[in-house]
Amino acid sequence: MPGRQKNTYAGEKTITVTQVRSAIANKPKAVGTLRALGLGRIGQSNVLPDRPEIRGMLARVPHLIAVAESSTASESGTES
Repeated sequence: MPGRQKNTYAGEKTITVTQVRSAIANKPKAVGTLRALGLGRIGQSNVLPDRPEIRGMLARVPHLIAVAESSTASESGTES
């Protein structure tokens, strides 16, 4: 969508989730979990906050995704 803004998780740890396998022949709950993570096609990635509820979603579909951890979302904000 052209008008949609990217989420920014300032000051939070983030994780990058990439779909590596197809959701075909998986249970509907697994397909729904992928959609809730913002994934839909192989190779698609999404940056998400590192929270327990997201970790729980990742635990439901570990056979379909690859996870890369980041330290922080953005370190551009400096305090004076």
